[in-house]
This record gives sequence, C-alpha cells and structure tokens, in this order.
Amino acid sequence: MLNSYIIKLTETILRDATCRISEEEACRLAALPEEEMLTLILCADKIRRKYKENRIVTCSITNAKSGFCSEDCAFCAQSSYHETGIESHPLLSEERLVEDAVKLHENGATEFSMVTSGFMLTEAELATIGRAAGRIKEQTGLLLCSSLGVLTAARAQQLKASGLAAYHHNLETARSFFPQVCTTHNYDDDVETVRIAKAAGLKVCCGGILGLGESWEQRVELAITLRDLDVDSIPINFLNPIAGTRMGARPLLSPQEALKCIALFRFINPQKDITICGGREVTLRDQQSWIFAAGANGLLIGNYLTTQGRDCHADMEMIKDLGLVAEQGC
Repeated sequence: MLNSYIIKLTETILRDATCRISEEEACRLAALPEEEMLTLILCADKIRRKYKENRIVTCSITNAKSGFCSEDCAFCAQSSYHETGIESHPLLSEERLVEDAVKLHENGATEFSMVTSGFMLTEAELATIGRAAGRIKEQTGLLLCSSLGVLTAARAQQLKASGLAAYHHNLETARSFFPQVCTTHNYDDDVETVRIAKAAGLKVCCGGILGLGESWEQRVELAITLRDLDVDSIPINFLNPIAGTRMGARPLLSPQEALKCIALFRFINPQKDITICGGREVTLRDQQSWIFAAGANGLLIGNYLTTQGRDCHADMEMIKDLGLVAEQGC
C-alpha cells in the first residue's frame, strides 16, 4: 500500500540523516493521489521536526536595483523583454540599504538580502553593496545575504570580506525545463555561480519557482540537483503570474499542489533549510500556516521584489501561535 510505502521511506530518513532517496522513489512520492496527501504531509512534518526541531528562519529582502534586466526569464516583471509597468530604479544608496535592513530587523527578520536585477553588477555597484553590508553587520544581528547575479571567484571573496555570510542565486527550474523559461544565458552559468559562492566559503541559498509549467518529474529533478550541489538553504517560490510577462496567463497552483511540492522537497533534502517565499499568499491563501506541517522551516517576510507580501506582524503572530522560534539558519 502507498501509505506503508510513505511511512517506511520516512522511517529510513529519520534513522539516517545522510539518506538520499532515489529519483525513482521521489517520483513515486510525486505521483501519490490526493487521498494520500495527509499522510505525506504528516511524514514531511516528522522529518522537519527531527532535523530542524521548532526553529524557523525568517528571511527578508530589499529590491536594491529594479528593472532594466537584460535576461528574458519568462516569469519576471523586471525583464527588459516585458512591459509590466513596474517601478524601475538604479541601485539604492548605501544609506537606504542600511535603513531597509534595520527596519526589517526590527520587524522580526533574522536574515536580510540585498537583491539586484541584471546579469552582473558593475564594480562601483558591488562596492556600494560591500559598504552597506559592513554597516548593517555593525548595527544589527542579521545574517547578511545578497543576490547580485552571476559571480566570479574574486567577487565572491570580495563579498565575503565585506561581511556577507550567504549568497542567493536561484536555478529557477530543472535543467530540462530551463529553455522554456530563459534563453539569454545558460543553466551552467547559474550552477557555476553556486559553486563559486560555496568555494569562497559563503553559505548558498538556491531554489526556484514552481508552477511555471514544469512536470512533477522536473520538480524532482530540481530538488535532486539542489541536493547534489549541497546548497544550504532552498527558497521555494510559487508563480504569481504578472500581466505583461510571457507567463502572465498561467494559472496558480492549487494550495494542495503547493503543499505537496514542499513535502517532496523535504523528503529529498531532509536536513536543509526550506524557505517559502514569493507567491505564497496568492497560492496558499488561508492555508499558509500549513507550510510548516508540509516540511518548510523558513519564511520570507515583508515585501518581495515587485509584489507586496503579507504584513510582517501577521507572519510573526502565526509563527508564535504555532509555537515556533525564529532564528538564523544556514
């Protein structure tokens, strides 16, 4: 029976922290019918509690540089290939970056990331990020991260020396589906940036967006790729279709499908931080608190890049009500 299969696989993962389920096993989980969803979620929660206890990561970001992006990612409102009417702006000032970090820290964030659009920053822009990072580290207890496009080894070392502890760079989707999402750079560019960041001693936050039209097998493929790269934290986003993008008419995932995705990633990556980010409000609606039972142990609080998030205080109340404790991950 499928129930006994889920339970047996869960017990194996609980006994052995190094357990790596096979692609075949993961695809079998992905193919479970809806009536098995509750068992899958309860078992994912057991795995989360075993390896993460009641600790929750609360990440936050600032849209440090918006729009004018040279890449053609089909979902992205900031791509120069799309007309979405978003507010575009150059890199924020050092002072503004510090102010944003301090405010989010006061609202309950334990981690803060400066996110910029584009393939790669200029040297002057990188220097501004470095100076801001140094000041933020002095003024807050935040774990500092950045998402600045592709990296070179020298730039990764420069960021680490400035006080950054982590680097964020999503793969977005499975390699086999990537050509349907982006054609202006190669998947290997993104994989190499992850490897460069790790080699520099930075923790790596790397995940993707679900609901782009990928299959369940491709969701498994992405989760296994992240496992093989040994990333430290996995941000899961759900597509929030933006009018004017090539994916502006795609339907939302159902709440049940989104929760199943989270559980699947927890089975494949039992010890990693799994953080639920953009699209959760519109996708999960009143089932947002279920993300932790489904296996997540992190939440992006505050606003996203071009869309509004939920009120920080509401998220912190939800975490408190569930008896969870917000602290730094990675």
